[in-house]
Amino acid sequence: MATQQKAKRIPVAILARVSTDKQANARQIHELRQAAAENGWTLVEVIETTGLSGNAKDGDRHDLDRIRALATDGSIRKVLVHEVSRIARRNSTAHKFLEELEALGVSLYWHAQRIETLLPDGKRNPAASIMFSLLAEMARNERETLVDRINSGLARARREGRTLGRPKGSHLKRADFLANHRDVVKQLRAGQSIRNTAKITSKGVSTVQRVKEQLNATPAGH
Repeated sequence: MATQQKAKRIPVAILARVSTDKQANARQIHELRQAAAENGWTLVEVIETTGLSGNAKDGDRHDLDRIRALATDGSIRKVLVHEVSRIARRNSTAHKFLEELEALGVSLYWHAQRIETLLPDGKRNPAASIMFSLLAEMARNERETLVDRINSGLARARREGRTLGRPKGSHLKRADFLANHRDVVKQLRAGQSIRNTAKITSKGVSTVQRVKEQLNATPAGH
């Protein structure tokens, strides 16, 4: 009897993003690794980002750029995310990213609903497309609601005469700020440009610019 060939395992990448909580990222990645194992998918790479807002502009989303690169060179056939909001809370960014993946024949799987955008034959999944649009809109609305609440709270504090922001004298010291971004400092001191440093460290261009300003402002010998 001829030896039966083993089915080729589908290569996938995990995309995980949180604004602040590293533990939340760890939970996302753990569950997505399990999903990959249960479905027999081969995990090629984990793209993890912490400290980057989902409302960041597309040009600052170097995690999405990395996924695009893997999809373009054929290294992956699926992208795994925990939920749609982990891609972005900007509708334009989320939909553009999905369209780029579909054009490359790469399916997007989100674990919360256990659904993906391409069917086994490579055609678009209409149900997934409708759900993606709905969830992307919900993610945007959640952010807008949060912003409204924050602004309302600030306005109320001003009306009541309360002092806003950090107490006087509590501003983050330059040394502490640079210590919080050691990876950025290392790349800048090695001669990397602001944009390259942002890509390498998966941090926003604006953050890297602030670090560079602080480095330039540091007196010699410090």
